[in-house]
Amino acid sequence: MTFLTSLRAGLATASLSLFALPALAGEDLKIVASFSILGDMVEQVVGDHAEVTTIVGPDADAHVYQPSVADAKAVAEADIVFVNGLGFETWSDTLIAESGTEASVHVATKGVKEVKVEGEVDPHAWNSLLNGIVYVQNVADVMAEADPDHADVYAKNAEAYIAELKALDTETREKLAELPADRRTVVTAHDAFGYLADAYGMTFLAPVGIDTEAEPSAKDLAVLIEQLKKDGAAALFVENITSPALINQIADETGIAIGGRLFSDALSERGGPATSYLAMFQHNLGALLTALENNSAS
Repeated sequence: MTFLTSLRAGLATASLSLFALPALAGEDLKIVASFSILGDMVEQVVGDHAEVTTIVGPDADAHVYQPSVADAKAVAEADIVFVNGLGFETWSDTLIAESGTEASVHVATKGVKEVKVEGEVDPHAWNSLLNGIVYVQNVADVMAEADPDHADVYAKNAEAYIAELKALDTETREKLAELPADRRTVVTAHDAFGYLADAYGMTFLAPVGIDTEAEPSAKDLAVLIEQLKKDGAAALFVENITSPALINQIADETGIAIGGRLFSDALSERGGPATSYLAMFQHNLGALLTALENNSAS
């Protein structure tokens, strides 16, 4: 059974429970966010004044995600839906349309300056803290309009959160400024860090493009391995949403050490090092800086 078939069947069965009862006055707004990083940003802004549901959860790959009937029900019941946009959620338009929701849909990347990787728009805009600030402000603006009674709360929450993101951005720039410009190259599993590279003057190489569904050709992989043998890199990094097989192969053939794991498209499960957007960035930058500093000292 295809996703659309199961989705329609599930919604038909649940239609009375979904639409027969209107929201009661004074109830918290119901918000759906497309993936875990965006969901955390929304939660930071709304606090206790809205109910936030995330479709693609921690350690899950939104590129290849297949929404469930439960996801469609959540969207159908939502008042507001936030998506990343930039082509990240290839499934979201279908999910929203088939759910029959009357929710307002908002693109969190509105106003972000797009970065392209090999001619394609990179959707991973959150991997710049300054872009993260754009996301947060967009969410706060939407919430102020949707729930004017709590507009001041949303504005204060966003202001405090943005101050934290700005502080980490400043700290990152100061630390990276101490590193030689030609010793800032790392390798990741897929091209998820174009915005981070652009923001902080780093170079990220990857055997796979911006979409994890793609697979590198034997020729492309061989070219990358030869490039790394010649020019080197500070470290290789596996990602929480992809198999480590390609990175392990590159490590075996180049002798470059694996510097750890980065969180690219999703937060970590509870108990992990990246359970929030801020913690994710702190973890990733800490791992990257450690690898780059060790490489510069060698």
